[in-house]
This record gives sequence, C-alpha cells and structure tokens, in this order.
Amino acid sequence: MKKLLIGMIHFYQKFISPVLPPSCRYYPTCSTYFIDAVKKHGVILGFIMGKARILRCNPFVRGGVDPVPDNFTIFRNPHPEDYEDEIIAQKFHNKE
Repeated sequence: MKKLLIGMIHFYQKFISPVLPPSCRYYPTCSTYFIDAVKKHGVILGFIMGKARILRCNPFVRGGVDPVPDNFTIFRNPHPEDYEDEIIAQKFHNKE
C-alpha cells in the first residue's frame, strides 16, 4: 500500500506537476512532504498529514520551511529550525 501511494505521488511529480505553474508555498514541496510523511509515519497517518499540508498550502498562508515533524500532527511544524537538514539549516542561517 505504501509503495502504491508513493508511486502515485511520483507519477504526479513527474507528469502532472511540470505542466502546472509552480504554486507550493512551502519547502519541501507538498508532494515531497507527503512522501516523507508516509515513509516516516506510515500510510494512514502519513496520508492524513499530507492531506492536511495540501489544505494548508493556499494563497492565504505565508508558507516557508515546514519539514515533516517526528511526531504525528496535522499542524505546521512549530520549530523547523530544529530540523537537522543541511538545506533547511542553510535557509535559516542565510536569513540572519
């Protein structure tokens, strides 16, 4: 089930997303977040987290860095600067 869901997201990333204008307000993108959430929290919780993230990605939200948290939540990660990822760390250190 996990492979099927991730495969559908990869299909979207490869064939559908390139045709559409870039619109994701977050880093990592919503589709990458969805895949990471499914890998980290399993199919059911990852699916819920991914859908919640897609609903948060709209013109009324500022966006920004929002990695998949270690604990299940449908809300934005409150402290993305604590996330140990080189790219995310560089984004925070370049702003200062």
